[in-house]
Amino acid sequence: MDLKELIVEKVKEKFGSALEEVTDFRDDLSLTIKKDQIVALGKFLKEDPDLEFIMCRDITAIDWATRKKRFTAVYHVYSFKLNYTLRLKANIDDDPPTIQTVTSVWRSADWYERETFDMYGIKFINHPDLRRMYMPEGFEYHPLRKDFPVLGIPGSLPLPKRAE
Repeated sequence: MDLKELIVEKVKEKFGSALEEVTDFRDDLSLTIKKDQIVALGKFLKEDPDLEFIMCRDITAIDWATRKKRFTAVYHVYSFKLNYTLRLKANIDDDPPTIQTVTSVWRSADWYERETFDMYGIKFINHPDLRRMYMPEGFEYHPLRKDFPVLGIPGSLPLPKRAE
């Protein structure tokens, strides 16, 4: 059994129908789990002695704009033991979008979740310090959403004219 088969079999055995999709595209394995199982999956992947995905490298999101489950939270976790990066995904259908924080599993998720909150507006429930990183606190927009006004924010100040 190769590494990807091992990961998939272990996750299927533990999470069954909560595992919504398994994809292997260009040699990158992605597991899509129901959003209410993301913390349990993270804990399992980190603590399983055969896997040991002990590092969260990144968290981001995808705004699908027109899908019922508009957002997908995407986690990249790494196992030093296996020298392998695994992609985890969870679809979010709430409005406003919410998902549990994984900071109790990986401390490094703190900043990545804050960045995802700031750019996409996804609220990470029980996050220890969920606040904006790049945009001012009162800023009501999320710049990486598909509905962000590309031509500028209505009512904002015009850009200064370029000197000739």
